Amino acid sequence: MNPSPRPATRPPEQAVTPELEWLTIDAQAARADVEAARALLREYQDDIGIDLGFQGFAAELDDPAGAYPPPLAALVLVRVDGEPAGCCALRPLFESDHGNACEMKRLFVRRPFRGFGLGRQLAEHIIALARQAGYDCMLLDTLRDMEAARALYQELGFEEVAPYYHNPLPGAHYLKLEL
Repeated sequence: MNPSPRPATRPPEQAVTPELEWLTIDAQAARADVEAARALLREYQDDIGIDLGFQGFAAELDDPAGAYPPPLAALVLVRVDGEPAGCCALRPLFESDHGNACEMKRLFVRRPFRGFGLGRQLAEHIIALARQAGYDCMLLDTLRDMEAARALYQELGFEEVAPYYHNPLPGAHYLKLEL
């Protein structure tokens, strides 16, 4: 008696958790990491389609580590399975009407890595660094058409405020988070 053949079964797929590597781009950063940060910053500008020269963007590209020097500032890069996936920065706002304030800058996640919560993780990481640095509040500006970013900022507790600097771009929104 031949038992009927059984269909081949495959072992259940195991969920693969990507490896995240968090790097602060500072004066001791490896050259490859600085170049990765520079490439992400360029891709950020290309992605939003805006010339950021009015914000001193060329200086950031020339010296990413120098533009955000710790301990009062930071440029954070995240790699996913070794690939540069996103970045976010923090800098002090010494000339602000908001007291001991800092600013979140350059929150960016490359398109292939979007939709997995990496932008939230980057933002939360920068907020944690700002708290560790002793800031009282965090400011940022964003644009009307950056709907996903604006939704994230609202979820994180940011609220609309009056402009804290001149942004010549139409549709700029200014947000603040009490730390």
